[in-house]
Amino acid sequence: MLLYSLLGASLLLVLVCLGLIFINNNKQVAALKSRTLQLQEAQQQLSILRSEVAEMRTGMLSIGKRLVAVEERNQELAQLQDAQKYDDPDAKIYSRAVKMVELGADIEEIIRECELPRAEAELLMSLHHQKGAR
Repeated sequence: MLLYSLLGASLLLVLVCLGLIFINNNKQVAALKSRTLQLQEAQQQLSILRSEVAEMRTGMLSIGKRLVAVEERNQELAQLQDAQKYDDPDAKIYSRAVKMVELGADIEEIIRECELPRAEAELLMSLHHQKGAR
């Protein structure tokens, strides 16, 4: 009888241990499934981010190319403007008159040296004084 009791208790203990192992395995399987799902979501997000970075890189390259073209055009226009300044004799006179105003020449000197009418010389003086007041 004692042997049956020990055998029954042992059998019960084995069943309890097997039950605990089964429960523990189920928890581990559930945790593994959860981690797998998290990993898949992270991989999807990474894929989306990579795609967005590639789009941004393409856009930035396009903007960079356009910026270079604009800078080149700006340089060309500046060179043309400089060339025109030296080709136009009237522009030379006005450039000289402006330079004289900036150096502090009086109106009579500007009229005499640049052969400008008084009204134009006064206008240059007035514009220079307004620019200096800002």
